[in-house]
Amino acid sequence: MAIEPITAGIELIRTAIDKFVPDPAQRDAAKLAMMQAERAGDLDQIKVQMSAILAEASSADPWTSRARPSFLYVVYLLILFSIPMGVLHAFNPEAAADIAKGSQLWMQAIPAEIIDLFKWVMLGYIGGRSFEKVKGIAK
Repeated sequence: MAIEPITAGIELIRTAIDKFVPDPAQRDAAKLAMMQAERAGDLDQIKVQMSAILAEASSADPWTSRARPSFLYVVYLLILFSIPMGVLHAFNPEAAADIAKGSQLWMQAIPAEIIDLFKWVMLGYIGGRSFEKVKGIAK
């Protein structure tokens, strides 16, 4: 696991304080000041992340603020469409097979590059969210 440069720098400063500040009271005061600066840096990082999220959510562009929910609605529609297809198959299997074949041909008409791009975007998003949760950045 790679160490972040800021974390490595803070650890280096802590080690230097321990070695070069002989007075325990001054050492504790220096460590306290460093911890406060570290927390302020963490707070600034959280503010930057939150500002990006809030900017996306409050965007005047409806596609920006509704992109993920819209995609989920499409997935929900596809799932819900399977219910009447099951009923149709019970009464007319040939018609259901024709509709399924047409859907399959329609999906195959999407270029493979777009499907691959979608896969990489989703993998990146899932990986990024997982990393944030492991690091405790996102709850």
